[in-house]
Amino acid sequence: MRSNLFIAATCALIISLTPSTFAQRGAAQPAPADAPPDPIKTMVDRLDLEKYKATIKGLTQFGDRRQGTSRNRAAVDWIETQLRSYGCPTDRIKYEYNPPPPNPNAAGRGGRGGLAQGGGRPRGNRIPTGVNTDPMKQPDETLRALNMEPTTPGPREEVVCTKVGATHPEEMYIVSGHMDGHGWGEAANDDGSGTALVMELARVFSSPDVVTERTIRFALWNNEETGTNGARAYIAQRQALQGKEDPPGSGKYPEPKWLGMIQHDIMLFDHGMPLPDGTMRKEQRLEADVNIEFQVNSKMAAESMTLAWKFEVANEKYATDYPASVGSHMTNTDSGPFQDIIPSISLRENERGTQIGNGWDPQWHQPTDLYSTYNDKDFRLGLNAAQTTLSAVATLTGATLKK
Repeated sequence: MRSNLFIAATCALIISLTPSTFAQRGAAQPAPADAPPDPIKTMVDRLDLEKYKATIKGLTQFGDRRQGTSRNRAAVDWIETQLRSYGCPTDRIKYEYNPPPPNPNAAGRGGRGGLAQGGGRPRGNRIPTGVNTDPMKQPDETLRALNMEPTTPGPREEVVCTKVGATHPEEMYIVSGHMDGHGWGEAANDDGSGTALVMELARVFSSPDVVTERTIRFALWNNEETGTNGARAYIAQRQALQGKEDPPGSGKYPEPKWLGMIQHDIMLFDHGMPLPDGTMRKEQRLEADVNIEFQVNSKMAAESMTLAWKFEVANEKYATDYPASVGSHMTNTDSGPFQDIIPSISLRENERGTQIGNGWDPQWHQPTDLYSTYNDKDFRLGLNAAQTTLSAVATLTGATLKK
């Protein structure tokens, strides 16, 4: 039955691709001389590599932003200040996080056991992965001191901001990343890169001349590293409120109906698989791409696959440097709690289960996840993911520019 759903969804997608869409996948087609400017391209062009890098750099001032610490709370405040400066109205999701006592015999979430769910079969050269818990592996004494405060249970907060749709405010896409990290580094890539991407999209969509038909909510989740608890808290608090006008007759929808969820988690480092001696290439591989993932065994698999391919088409038309590839193994990120409820995808630097989990990113949850570790080719991969999502979401929400 599920394979039939996939076939039907794929056929519908192919039928929806007009000849002009297929032409986009080859050489660029010149626009007619009298064609009006493409508003989506104009919005994509407002993304800027230096702004993206500066936002990642700003997040790293708070160290690894581990949940349950003062540095995490300071980062939440900083994110909200930035979003407000863009003109994106903010709100906070508040919840409690009281984890059970740790089980010393359980496999860590960051190790191979933690990546098994939803992941593909391991292939190629592999090196061990895991979460660094040793502060002395961080040689920078200032950063080590910043990250020294341990996590404590209790109240948590996370920031969202919203671009309200002009004609269909009752319908919404969720665009997200997670702002917390761990491992005794700066969490520059995991997930400063995804958080900064979402913030940059909020900046562009909040421009005074940008109008969308549908609503977009930009969410910066907390507690992803503990098991996507921030995303789960959002669902628990908001799912039942979808599409309800409040107050009645006001035309205001505090929680519009969810049409899709797009997560961004680890965007920068695609240097290929480890070499036979366990070392890594120093430069971004020539075959680097933006991975767009859905979960093949989720209840919304067919709809999520269709959404993923729409993002691939947007990448073909609007991304400047790196192509996109669609994969069927989405796992271990904040789109997971949504995957059986609405169409859900995640964008990554690598396939999560088969690549990141097998050592393709040696900075993952390590003291070396620092802003200084990455170069402009790495940051540009994240920028191309931003171009992909901005153009796809602009298309899905009917974004235009005021004249």
